[in-house]
Amino acid sequence: MNIYIAVIGLYILALMVLNFFRARKVKTQDDMMVAGRTLPVTVMIFTLICTWIGSGTFIGGAEFAAKAGWSALWSPLGAWLGILVIYFLAAKIRTFGQYTIGDILEVRYGGLARIFGAIAIIISFTTIVSYQFRAGGYILNAISDGAISIGQGQFLAALFVIIFTATAGMIAVAYTDLPNGIIIVVSTMVATPLVMAAAGGWHTIRSVLPAEHFSVINQAFGANPSLKIPAIGLSVFLLLLGVQSMYQKFYSAKTPRDAKKAVALWLVGTIIVEAVVIVMAVYATSYFKARGIVIDPAATIIQAAKRIIPGPVGVLLLAAATAVVISTGMNYLLSPTTNIMRDIYQRFLNPSASQRRMVLLQKLFVILIGIAAYLLCARMTSVLETAYFAYTVYGVAITPALIAALSWKRATRAGGLASILSGTVAAVGLKAAGSIWPQIMRPLGDANADPFGIPIIYPAFAVSLLSLVVVSLLTPKPSRDVLAKIFPQEKI
Repeated sequence: MNIYIAVIGLYILALMVLNFFRARKVKTQDDMMVAGRTLPVTVMIFTLICTWIGSGTFIGGAEFAAKAGWSALWSPLGAWLGILVIYFLAAKIRTFGQYTIGDILEVRYGGLARIFGAIAIIISFTTIVSYQFRAGGYILNAISDGAISIGQGQFLAALFVIIFTATAGMIAVAYTDLPNGIIIVVSTMVATPLVMAAAGGWHTIRSVLPAEHFSVINQAFGANPSLKIPAIGLSVFLLLLGVQSMYQKFYSAKTPRDAKKAVALWLVGTIIVEAVVIVMAVYATSYFKARGIVIDPAATIIQAAKRIIPGPVGVLLLAAATAVVISTGMNYLLSPTTNIMRDIYQRFLNPSASQRRMVLLQKLFVILIGIAAYLLCARMTSVLETAYFAYTVYGVAITPALIAALSWKRATRAGGLASILSGTVAAVGLKAAGSIWPQIMRPLGDANADPFGIPIIYPAFAVSLLSLVVVSLLTPKPSRDVLAKIFPQEKI
């Protein structure tokens, strides 16, 4: 049997057994959605790392670095800045102490904002889950030397993620993230210098890779790279500021102070992992190119773990790649089902639902959304491009209104609702326009082309932000009672 498959299979089996034991603790809505609000700082740190570090880093980030070289470092910069901003909001989010960002949106903008926000989250997060499954297919295919097809790998990844999430909700998510997060941080830090040494060091990669790989903006990456690369950073920044999976973790912390402390260490861990993955991908690309080995750019890290890195460390890195698919898939699968239960079912259909019914129904929706994500992943071509569009829709539909709800007292109900609707329509509409009228894509024939050559994030974000500001300034200020729920300690 393939030793990589055997070790990773045993690891997944161990996680599954532990989660079945934890499932006995899930009795209430709080247990399922926010782990009973009991997560300690250590667990918070690694579950936050796993919330963000997913196949977008190990597969999409590696694909970006393999194609664009060092200019790929622009991409995670948006996440790092986003976490820095979140540091100042974490304690406030935990103090508010609800379940979803819909709870915040409704307080500031009303019930319609809650519904439209939930719809945007469900669509975006189902897409994000789908490319975790797709990445799982890539990983298992590469690990097994093709014995497991990409389709079979997708099915296995979906199966594990759905079972883990449905078993124990946030308790399973957080405590699966603890060992996964440790493996991710340790393996990437240990593996990177080994890949650098095997590739021959800086002078060697300078002679092997094209000059464009060492430029600040790589002209070879897609159309209009000076617009495209910052656009990816902006979409990541906006997603992170408003990503509901992260807010659920803050709601799960023991105290507001714990939430804030965890964010500071989360920032350090994220910078380390995302930076070293890009470094590893660039050096691995040079290694393969120098030897005439042709690989899929999306599988750069996976192939490096198998072909470059010595056995034990390679196994650890492959375990990390598997772990990010499981952990990120679980995080983003639990979140939209929480929206369905909290923002739609409990809020509008059955406010008096029993705790047992809430838990059982959410487990059912975990299975249904998981199946939908699995069906969607079969239609996917690029993890990077799919991630970018999912980030864009979420970032322009949710983040401006959400951050304004937490920090701008002048934001009004009409302004927030206008922002959510206009951002969603602008992003989806521009994407659809490119499919309906391909002649507007610039340049023609480029797989990464955008309508009129302008990345969708720019006009969609501008529309969302302008709608929020202009409509808020043209409508009456929110009442003191509304503001007091978000700013309880401040003068209103």
